[in-house]
Amino acid sequence: MHNELFKIGPITIYGYGLMIALGIIAAYFCAVHLAKKTKLNPDPVINILIVGVLFGFLGSKILYYITIFDEVIKDPTILLDVANGFVVYGGIIAGIAASAVYCKIKKLPFLGYLDCAAPAIALAQGFGRIGCFLAGCCYGVEMDSPISITFKNSAIAPNNIPLFPSQLVSSGLDFINFALLYFIARRNKRAGLVGALYLGFYSVGRFVIEFFRGDIERGSVGALSTSQFISIFTAAAGIALAIFLLKTEQKEKAEGGAAPALETGDPEAVPAPETGDPESASEAEEKGNIAEKPENNENTENSENSEE
Repeated sequence: MHNELFKIGPITIYGYGLMIALGIIAAYFCAVHLAKKTKLNPDPVINILIVGVLFGFLGSKILYYITIFDEVIKDPTILLDVANGFVVYGGIIAGIAASAVYCKIKKLPFLGYLDCAAPAIALAQGFGRIGCFLAGCCYGVEMDSPISITFKNSAIAPNNIPLFPSQLVSSGLDFINFALLYFIARRNKRAGLVGALYLGFYSVGRFVIEFFRGDIERGSVGALSTSQFISIFTAAAGIALAIFLLKTEQKEKAEGGAAPALETGDPEAVPAPETGDPESASEAEEKGNIAEKPENNENTENSENSEE
């Protein structure tokens, strides 16, 4: 694959950069669309996107430098190469955290906007992985199969060797993740659930695809790659948040269901005036007796007169 797609005068258009740009643009329109559908103000989306992208870029670079810390110590000039080397999880974590802080400062409903952003992030990742394919990074393990791909003049991936198409498979998983999350977001009523599902879906897919990655500079934690290690915690966080939100919803429904006890015939739930309360009945009887007293006195007088 050729990363250099074409030139416009002195400007070279690279496939990786183009796909990243398309992904960000698509993510913005997707998030705005979902904000409108879920009755959120779409105006803050652009600012949240800018904050998320900037800190996402910073976080992905920092985590990448951490994974190659030994090389950085040996050659600090590596830090000057800001155009190459990213770890997606660093971007996800930093981008979400920065967006949460921004929403806190601006007093915006973070979980609501996270639900709009989650499908958009998955969509952007789908485009981004196509960019990885064009650039030759994030390549797969050697595999001689009908679906294998062979790079001929890549500056990153090994050339003339059949490889598992990890970038394209990752892209497909990201687009599937986007479709599922978008479908759920259109119908979701529990703020934060879509964001939680994004963490769960992406983490599981990333954990599996890492077994088929051939680039060894990703770093490792024991027998796991750095991304697999992080996937365990992000998946657990997503699952835990989803369970918490669903249980909260069930609890609220249960409490809401207890309120219509007036229709169940529960004697404790029926208002006293409608139950024939003895005290109320006594008061009514006393009032009735008072109203009848004049008539009784008149009858008494008549009775006495007739006797006389």
